[in-house]
Amino acid sequence: MASKVKTKSSKEKKRKSDSMPKRNKKNFRPTEKGAGMTKAGVAAYRRKNPGSKLKTAVTKKKGLTKSEKARRKSFCARSAGQMKKFPKAAKDPNSRLRQARKRWRC
Repeated sequence: MASKVKTKSSKEKKRKSDSMPKRNKKNFRPTEKGAGMTKAGVAAYRRKNPGSKLKTAVTKKKGLTKSEKARRKSFCARSAGQMKKFPKAAKDPNSRLRQARKRWRC
């Protein structure tokens, strides 16, 4: 008897890197300017991933909505965990992690 060999579907073959936009100046902000994705980068990601709710950083100081305050608080909490996990990046003031936290005003 011949056994059937299962092949991976196209969804399973798709890698995480395939869903991210290209790493270029248009899509990602340089570390010196606060790291993170640009508006164009977020738009590119959302085109590749329909239904995505990805948004750019909350950088405003005043006039924040309730959801913006919650997003900032959530990001700051997650990135604080990254600071704990990666002490080398946490010590370097020019690391992408530290610069992103600075941009979000954490």
